[in-house]
This record gives sequence, C-alpha cells and structure tokens, in this order.
Amino acid sequence: MRIALIHALKHSIAPIEAAFAKAWPEARLMNLLDDSLSADLARDGVLNDAMTEHFLALGDYAAATGANGILFTCSAFGPCIEAVARAHAPMPVLKPNEAMIEQAVTMGKRIGLLSTFPPTLASMPPEFPASAQVVPKLAEGALAALDRGDRATHDRLIVEASKDLRDCDVIALAQFSIAATAPLVAEATGRPVVTTPDSAVDKLMRLLKAKA
Repeated sequence: MRIALIHALKHSIAPIEAAFAKAWPEARLMNLLDDSLSADLARDGVLNDAMTEHFLALGDYAAATGANGILFTCSAFGPCIEAVARAHAPMPVLKPNEAMIEQAVTMGKRIGLLSTFPPTLASMPPEFPASAQVVPKLAEGALAALDRGDRATHDRLIVEASKDLRDCDVIALAQFSIAATAPLVAEATGRPVVTTPDSAVDKLMRLLKAKA
C-alpha cells in the first residue's frame, strides 16, 4: 500500500513516519512538503478559493503517483482537505485530526485541545461533535522555539500550557509536530492523551485493509 503524506510544516514528517514505523511498517510512504501553505494561511488569515485550488492540485499530484490513500498532516485546513476527499472518493483521504477526534470523544465529554499554531485552535473545534466540550489552549511561543531548533523549550512550553487542562477528561494534541510530547503531557496532567499520528495511522490501516 502506498500512502501519500502531505505536509504544510516540515516538523510533521518525523512524527508520522515514526507512527507508521511502529504500527504499519509495510506501508510505502511518499512525503510531499509544501511549506507555502502555512505561510499563506498565516498571511491571509482565511481559507480562500486559491487555497482550496492549491490543495486540489496537491491531491491530484499524489493520486497520479499511484497513492492508495492520502493523509494530510496539517491541522488548520479542514475544508480544503474535504474538497480533496470529495474529488478523489472513494480513495481514503484523511484530515489529520479526524481519527483522533473520533477516539477522543469516546474517552470523555470535556476535551482539552492543545496546540502551538493559533489557526488550528480556530479551525479545529468545529470538527468535534456538538456534544463535546472543547477547551482550547495555545502553547504560546512553542512553535517559534521549534523553528529555532530549540526542542527543549518547545516541549517545556507545551507541558506548562497543558497544566491548565488538568480538569479535562482527555487531552488531544492538535498537531503532528507536538505528538512526541504526549508522555510528558500525560505525566504533567495525569490525564489520558491522544495524538494525531497514531490515531491517523490506525484509521488508514483499518480503511485500506478493509479494501484490500
């Protein structure tokens, strides 16, 4: 099975490759990085038609390489990814968060949503079912630290921010780039933690093995 992974941040590549290596090492991975996506979103502040066209072009390219499934790892682009999923049905095209959200809502009603990228905290809460109570929390300054190559500060800021979510039933880590902090967040909060890469690999595996 060939899986196309489409990224808007270079930091997403290692965590998803690690999740595949652990859960589904037989899958053949193709990485497609377009870091203009996050820059354009930060500049424009909205998902416009041009951004949707950009995503459709990336989806077409991935499908043309022979992909059996596409996983987008960028969490702030839900509607654009839905457009790709419609264009390529019935091929599985997953938003980075959908599998994690499905998992989180089975674990409790009050869900802490921890992110380092502000647009994610705007775009992602509406993806949860109405019955869920989402508590968004930004780890201020953590992404800038990671961009500087300072992972220790990145991780420390995430752990500090997570302490405000101790009254939640479960904590969802909103981005692939912060998945590796799951054990630290679980220890700091005493709460169960779900991550996007592990949930996404699990769902893709179920969908594609069902089709195989």
